[in-house]
Amino acid sequence: MAAVEHEQVARPRPGTKPERAVWDAAAQVTDPEVPVLTVEDLGVLRAVRLVDGTPVVDITPTYSGCPAVDAIRDDIVAVLEERGWSGARVNVVLSPAWTTDWMSDAGRRKLVEHGIAPPARRAGGVVALGMGVRCPRCGSLHTRELSRFGSTSCKALYVCQRCREPFDHFKEH
Repeated sequence: MAAVEHEQVARPRPGTKPERAVWDAAAQVTDPEVPVLTVEDLGVLRAVRLVDGTPVVDITPTYSGCPAVDAIRDDIVAVLEERGWSGARVNVVLSPAWTTDWMSDAGRRKLVEHGIAPPARRAGGVVALGMGVRCPRCGSLHTRELSRFGSTSCKALYVCQRCREPFDHFKEH
């Protein structure tokens, strides 16, 4: 998938100026489980529209049982109210299912900067073989999974065999 096409799928920004303003406000909400990422970085923010002047925001959680959905919904409503849009609605949309391919390049960089190995990007639906997870601290691929579940369900716990540092890996979905 070409970079421009991927950006349009991952971050389908609305076309009108007022809707883009709602998008920009909602896009600043951070994920409560991985607060270095915004909902836009994650690709959780899927659509914004104005219905009779009221913002309607669609979000797709990272998985159907994600415990952060209610907090994200409340935070989006709060930030929109702070910006003067009252009565905003946030819909949880489960189809199509969220994929780590919707995560932005900026989000991937933020994960590395905070010691979390980002998920691998799948090109055109091809799933890469898991040959190793790159250590976000020293860059080594000589790493080992310690636990399939890290500090949240979205992450696994790894250790680097080179620098000996443990780190989280954001799992591919």
